[in-house]
Amino acid sequence: MSRHHQPRKGSVAFSPRKRAASETPRITAWPETEEACLLGFPGYKVGMTHITMLDSRKSSPTEGMEISTPVTILEAPPIVVMGIRAYRQDTRGLKTLADILANDLDEDLQRTISLPKENDLEAKLKDFKEKMDEIVDIRVLVHTKPRLASVPKKKPEILECGVGGKTVAEKLDYAVSVLGKELNPSDVFADGEHTDSIAITKGKGFQGPVKRFGIRIQYGKAARSSKERHVGSIGPWNPSRTMWTVAMAGQMGYHKRTEFNKKILKIGGADEVDAVNPDGGFVKYGLVKNGYFIVKGSVPGPSKRLVMLRKAIRPHGKHDDVPQISYISTASKQGV
Repeated sequence: MSRHHQPRKGSVAFSPRKRAASETPRITAWPETEEACLLGFPGYKVGMTHITMLDSRKSSPTEGMEISTPVTILEAPPIVVMGIRAYRQDTRGLKTLADILANDLDEDLQRTISLPKENDLEAKLKDFKEKMDEIVDIRVLVHTKPRLASVPKKKPEILECGVGGKTVAEKLDYAVSVLGKELNPSDVFADGEHTDSIAITKGKGFQGPVKRFGIRIQYGKAARSSKERHVGSIGPWNPSRTMWTVAMAGQMGYHKRTEFNKKILKIGGADEVDAVNPDGGFVKYGLVKNGYFIVKGSVPGPSKRLVMLRKAIRPHGKHDDVPQISYISTASKQGV
């Protein structure tokens, strides 16, 4: 009898499949750019719709023709640069050297952290410049303003964001120039630019191996003697242990995931919300009130979840041409 060959069920690329530590994604890798700028911007996932645009992809069968494309709307209220963080190089990687917080921070931040009573900004900046030989990287701390958006939240999210620049001194100068200021999506990204979307996916709770890994349901004879929705074998006699690659029940969803090279089709301002708002607002979200991103395709997570857009870390072969949009659907997606 010939040996049965079959591809394994379920990917082992993401392991362990455990719940994310926080609903706010933590990003450790940032691209290197010569321009001094912020390398990311957060937004709240609103929902999906579709647009009609001119296909500008080279060698596409529909090149030069109008096509319908599914898109995701992200509401992006202004963010505030609340601090600067310096890193030093350790034998085990980057370690935080020091932090600087801006003056006159939003009172809502007290819902998240304890704000210092006294903050000598000038003395801390002077101390930073004296330690420039130790500093290998500069990043900024930003916080969101969820009160402005249609999310049922008052507590701001605090995120660490990378800074572009040729040298550490250039990064520090830029970080100091934006410290304590509000930034809008158009200050960081441009129409047609490619980004990486990073977010926590939809949580689906504790699920069995059939739904979690896609294994086949046991056939008649095997199912009668045991169970239907389980793996036939969890491993050999030797080695006498269960391997981590065996498909078993456990947590499904609520994982941090990164999708590379998502194209920003349009960045709208607060005065252009009527172009995307359907009558009565988006299902399970409401009305968009601030600036917004229109991103091609889907992004991880349910509606109202925070999504971090990072400048593309591997944009090889991607063209940042500005799309020509002729129509944005504002029909309600209720029941779809």
